[in-house]
Formats: sequence, C-alpha cells, structure tokens
Amino acid sequence: MAGRRTDTRERIQQVALELFAERGYDKTSLQEVADRLEITRPALYYHFRTKEAILASVIDRLGESIDELVGWAKEQPRTAEARLEILRRISGLMEDQWRPLFRFAQVNQGAMRGNPAGERLQNGVLSMLSLLSVPEAGAVEQFEARLAVFAVILGSVPFLFDMDLDESERAEVALRVASKLISGS
Repeated sequence: MAGRRTDTRERIQQVALELFAERGYDKTSLQEVADRLEITRPALYYHFRTKEAILASVIDRLGESIDELVGWAKEQPRTAEARLEILRRISGLMEDQWRPLFRFAQVNQGAMRGNPAGERLQNGVLSMLSLLSVPEAGAVEQFEARLAVFAVILGSVPFLFDMDLDESERAEVALRVASKLISGS
C-alpha cells in the first residue's frame, strides 16, 4: 500500500510541475491538477493540501538528491576524471528527475522569489557550483568550473537554444561543452 501512495504522490508532483510550467504557478489550481490526474479533489488533498505543499515536496526531493551528490563529490579526489564524473552525474540527474523542476523554476521565477522552496533550490544550485572548482585555480578556471554546471543545467531548457535537437541530444551537447570548460580546451 505504501508503494501506491508514493507512486500517487510522485504522479501528483509530476503533473503539478507540468501544469505550473504550462499555465504558470499562480494560474494553476489544485482542481486543475486533480482533473489532469483524473482523481477527485479529496483524493488530491489526502496527499497535498496546497500547491505550496506540492512545490515544497518537489524541492525537498531535489534538495535531498543535491545533498547526496554534493556529499559524494566532496569525498572524491580533485582529479580531472572525478570532475568529469561529477558533471556526468549532474547531467544524469537532470535527465532523470531535475529537468521538470528547473523548467518550472525558469518559467515561474516570480513564484520562487521569497518562497522557502525557491531559497532551497537556489542554495542547492550554489552548493553544486563549487563542486568543480579547484581551490588553487585562477579566476578564469573558477569561472569556467561554475559555467560548466550551468551549461549542463541550461542544456535542459529547450527554448534557450534554437537548435533542431531532441532532449537527449541537447543534453549530450551541453555535457560536451561543460566538459570542455573544465578541461581547459
């Protein structure tokens, strides 16, 4: 039974993020989320009482995965291969679970501003930015390391690039660009 409850919560989160990105956070009602899921409002309320609760739960899940990534990355040696693996893992997480949330955040910047969930997302991104930095590196290399993380993240935002690429091709290009940024070539 717990598995079904988790699956339902994840479906609610996914559909809500889709609607928030399509219609905007402020213009989306819980009734619209329930309608898209083909469930009743009371069934939706069983899992989430408010849009804010849905968003907070999604951000919390993202934050946990960022924390796990950061913890793992801090245990790695500061080698070129480890830095590439960090980029690959960020890219993989974008593909698996982060893309809808980052799209939502891009479209709904106003809703994120001043929201505790928005602050949690911002802090998570900031903690990832430092993962590729080498302390003794110069300013240019530090900047490139941070840009590499953004390259991977922005590669998942389709409207930023007028290119005839599907999501996986765009993600691969973004990862290649990010790899070049941290390799200095």
